[in-house]
Amino acid sequence: MPANPLQTLQLARATLDIEAAALLQLKDRLDVDFVQAVDMMLGVQGRVVVTGMGKSGHIGRKIAATLASTGTPAMFVHPAEASHGDLGMIKTVDVVLAISNSGESDELVAILPVLKRQGVPLIAMTGGLNSSLARHADVVLDSSVDKEACPLNLAPTASTTVQLALGDALAVALLDARGFKPEDFARSHPGGSLGRKLLTHVSDVMRKGSNVPQVSPDAEFTALMREMSSKGLGATSVTDVDGRVLGVFTDGDLRRLIEKGVDLRALKACDVMHADPRTIRQDALAVEAAEMMELYRITSILVVDAQGLLCGAINSNDLMRAKVI
Repeated sequence: MPANPLQTLQLARATLDIEAAALLQLKDRLDVDFVQAVDMMLGVQGRVVVTGMGKSGHIGRKIAATLASTGTPAMFVHPAEASHGDLGMIKTVDVVLAISNSGESDELVAILPVLKRQGVPLIAMTGGLNSSLARHADVVLDSSVDKEACPLNLAPTASTTVQLALGDALAVALLDARGFKPEDFARSHPGGSLGRKLLTHVSDVMRKGSNVPQVSPDAEFTALMREMSSKGLGATSVTDVDGRVLGVFTDGDLRRLIEKGVDLRALKACDVMHADPRTIRQDALAVEAAEMMELYRITSILVVDAQGLLCGAINSNDLMRAKVI
């Protein structure tokens, strides 16, 4: 039997209202305990070990992943597995972030005395401020909610939303305190689009050696055209004997000469080249080459080394193949 459309939308909107209200209440509760938790995690010599059972455990895995990807070494340890050997993963140089809405999850409570005896600092994220978890903790982060979004007030909904948001708040505060930069994020995400943009250099994707079109300034026009055609870049560089870039000649330059009716057979490379062309260093980011192409409305750029000598060439197709653009 299909759902009642009106009732479905009402319940969905009520869910969002309840969870939004819970987040606003969380915002108002943030205090010195949150700052202390950030300081503990910032100063950890080992890792932030996140733990939690059930839905809180799922949230904990996400929090651990977010921390790890934003500069805070972190891992998730399942509290039930901790009682059967995985507790050995937790060292005194670590900080434990334990998540439980009630603060009385049996599997979690069972490992608290051991953590306390080992002297492992404990941060509790719980709605049970008088719970066993809260009593054992060095710092308590209040994640309580007035009610769950579940109509039965049973399924973890608003409470897990608050846990997730609180974990994000910790991660953001930590990355800011660490001076975490986009390049740092990229190093943790080399397979993503941001990683490619911030880790891929021109030297990684440029054409090199014999694949770079290059002629001398006194080359005949026919030789210049053969070089352009054979290398497939749509342009050729003009360099001196040392390899220093003097100019460039492109397909566009050729069209303009033809439109003017110029006798091409009598010309040499130095007669038709565009002097002082745009170049880019081989150690520049590939995304900088893409930005230069867009800014100057060109499709290829000559690449030079630190001494200004030609060492490669790159065009928009090379950047697209590398998924930089």
